[in-house]
Amino acid sequence: MDAFFASVEQRDNASLRGKPVVVGGTPDSRGVVAAASYEARSFGIHSAMPSRTALERCPALIFVKPRFEVYRSVSSDIHRIFHDYTDLVEPLSLDEAYLDVTANKLTNPAISASATLIAREIKARIFAETELTASAGVSINKFLAKTASGIRKPNGLFLIKPEQAESFAEALPIEKFYGIGHVTAGKMKASGIHNGKDLKALSEAELINRFGKAGSYYYRIARGMDDRPVVPNRVRKSVGAEESFADDLTGLQAIHEALGDIAETLERRLERCNAGGRTLTLKVKYGDYQQVTRSRTTFASISKRAEMLKLAMELLATTEVLSKSVRLLGLTVSNLDTEEEATTQEEQYVQLKLDFDW
Repeated sequence: MDAFFASVEQRDNASLRGKPVVVGGTPDSRGVVAAASYEARSFGIHSAMPSRTALERCPALIFVKPRFEVYRSVSSDIHRIFHDYTDLVEPLSLDEAYLDVTANKLTNPAISASATLIAREIKARIFAETELTASAGVSINKFLAKTASGIRKPNGLFLIKPEQAESFAEALPIEKFYGIGHVTAGKMKASGIHNGKDLKALSEAELINRFGKAGSYYYRIARGMDDRPVVPNRVRKSVGAEESFADDLTGLQAIHEALGDIAETLERRLERCNAGGRTLTLKVKYGDYQQVTRSRTTFASISKRAEMLKLAMELLATTEVLSKSVRLLGLTVSNLDTEEEATTQEEQYVQLKLDFDW
């Protein structure tokens, strides 16, 4: 969906149409932008930006309080449309899903044989029934379809044919690869990897040596390959990462660096399943094997390293790491975007980024 939350607000309130709108916290509440309309984006406003900064860039900016119950309802309507075409629908968030239409429910052979025509018809139905626009990517696997979906936003449709898969991946800038986060992309660029062709030049063994297990994934997507199936009704409760240390950590700097590495691993795992969550849990095992956890639920979804590390350090301040050594650290994100229950007013402790595909 295109600028989903903001588009719903503009649809339901005619006075907001054609104007710069953000969904999120107001500047006086130290809030952040959760979603920005395309009019607001023209001023350089984006999700996760402090609301105060957004207002400085556009003094006429209009702030709207999120209505999660409405967004969930609209999302359900859209998913009902998806299921008219195929039962192989894998929800990723309120505004995004994978569909496998290899075998579909259509009886018109002129349409059922073409994924592009099916996508065009689904887009038309979504607009007719919700008055909202969607963008679609069509290709032979998840990685390519996901990438294609962002090429002609808003209200776009882009096809990557089977014979174009490898050449498309070769030309793709490294920061555009789904599954390669901002931090990893920066490291790759620093080592001379700027696009898929550069990534493809490295062997699988070299990529694993540099990037761990993720190296195998990078090796395949550099060639436009992705064999993950569309899994309907998949329910993931949490995504986490942790590390035990051969030598106990002492001192805040060492712990901060370790948490940074863990947060980067977690960001990569969240990106792979295209998820974010509103609850972050910090796990600490001291040198004496005593274990504690600290959690916080945020106003909006988090998935990026910097966001998780900042919140983790705040949680860390409530532990005894300054007086005890640390044997293990872990971070887990739960209350994921795909879960039905929205955050309650009492849970809105911190306002952070909503991780949806705008």
